[in-house]
Amino acid sequence: MSGRDLFCQPRRIGRGAALTLVFAGVLVAGAATGALSDGDHSGRRSAQGTARTAIHHEDVQKAAAEAMADGKSPMEAAERAVSRSGDRWGAVYSEGEYEEFREALDGEYTGVGLWARRERDGRIEITKVQSGSPAAAAGIRKGDRLCSVDGRKVDGRPVTEVVSLLRGDAQDAPAGTTVRLGLERGARAWSETLRRARLSTDSVTVRRLADGATVIRIAAFTKGSGDAVRTAVRQAPADGGIILDLRGNSGGLVAEAVTAASAFLDGGLVATYDVDGEQRALHAEPGGGTARPLVALVDGGTMSAAEMLTGALQDRGRAVVIGSRTFGKGSVQMPSELPDGSVAELTVGHYRTPSGRAVDGRGVTPDLEAGQDAVQRAETVLSGLGDPS
Repeated sequence: MSGRDLFCQPRRIGRGAALTLVFAGVLVAGAATGALSDGDHSGRRSAQGTARTAIHHEDVQKAAAEAMADGKSPMEAAERAVSRSGDRWGAVYSEGEYEEFREALDGEYTGVGLWARRERDGRIEITKVQSGSPAAAAGIRKGDRLCSVDGRKVDGRPVTEVVSLLRGDAQDAPAGTTVRLGLERGARAWSETLRRARLSTDSVTVRRLADGATVIRIAAFTKGSGDAVRTAVRQAPADGGIILDLRGNSGGLVAEAVTAASAFLDGGLVATYDVDGEQRALHAEPGGGTARPLVALVDGGTMSAAEMLTGALQDRGRAVVIGSRTFGKGSVQMPSELPDGSVAELTVGHYRTPSGRAVDGRGVTPDLEAGQDAVQRAETVLSGLGDPS
């Protein structure tokens, strides 16, 4: 792993020099399995405490090395050092967890194919079952209640924790291992033992509305999602507007978000960011942006790279943003490998929108507030924007 790999909690800038913005447990659970609840803000914190951490990777590496020399756990020593640092996004991950992150960014994961959300009463409801997955083969349906995983009750747990139980550790629970689910459907209660499998995520989906508008939903910015967005835009009816649905998008590869931006912007600035004080910039590709009317949908589950894209479209007057204030994750992390193969990452900088707005701890405020009626409001706005010709 390159020491210059950069994350925005947590992913990197090493492979092809592509900056990656991803959310630790939140993104990994949400992007890798599609199981992030739009309304689950258990990981959200206040805007206070966003100052850059004073701890450096050298400090964490030293703590881990000293622990190993004393016959103790390097990972536990690193966790203590990061915890004491006050870095709100700093974290330490096992080798298996980190491998899951990498797989998630490639649009793949090991699991059973369930999406879920936590209801207000704490119950976990299945919101989608992936076609061709072990869950689909077992007859599990949207609307079923998930009560337990391997005997552990899940009511009241954060969705991300439930997903971790479903997936297990990448090393200890690879494809082929089993997981036992306790389920309910109406008055019926039963259990299913499923065998985990390697599955692909559908990061970009497209549908047409009756009025001719095209809805492009991006669940996460995984590998190839930017080109998928550009293809969807090219194939959309020329006389219809576009609704870019970023609700629940927990982030991903920034290079993919910039590629997606290039489908709507004719070049120009997408965002700036700093790494240890050094200023850098991200630009859309010139010559390829559509001029069709555009609305972007966001909510509290819109995070990181998705917030960066939203801010760029809003600042540059390219889209009307509808929904609710976004999560507020705009910091950059850099990972480093510890002696036992685990990975520590620390905050090294923050990104800003083209107008210079900071996102971290603040989020992006939509132009129009909307809840469940967001798509309907988007259609109304599109009808008012008119034909770009």
